[in-house]
Amino acid sequence: ASVFGGETMREMRIACAVGELEREGGVSQRVSPLARVRDCGNLLTRAGMTLPAVDVDTLTMRYPNVMKLIDHVRFMGEGNASASRRPGPVRRGTAAAVAAAYATMFPAVENESDLEKAGVEATFQVLYMTGWSPGEGQQVA
Repeated sequence: ASVFGGETMREMRIACAVGELEREGGVSQRVSPLARVRDCGNLLTRAGMTLPAVDVDTLTMRYPNVMKLIDHVRFMGEGNASASRRPGPVRRGTAAAVAAAYATMFPAVENESDLEKAGVEATFQVLYMTGWSPGEGQQVA
């Protein structure tokens, strides 16, 4: 099985915190909580698997702007599903502040001359979980 890991969209979490703090004076959860490597290992063990293993891939994606990143996240169905999130859509002023903070803090540049046309970067961490169901002929850890 594979799931998004805890480092997924860390840039968005940081930019949301900065933008909301600036515009609304506080911070709410805008990105769903994600699993950590040890959470996945514990899950496999609790499910009765032996020899659990968790592998990690970290991917850095580039987007032309923050809105394209948000569209991609929505199309993947990865919006915030947390019951404790703030109800309703993000206010326009807050969304603009988040987009500005994201573009400023996480530009996708190779050198300073490309800053205007670079877009933004987003990190996606994928955790791959494997384990064996117990059996007589299985090796022992």
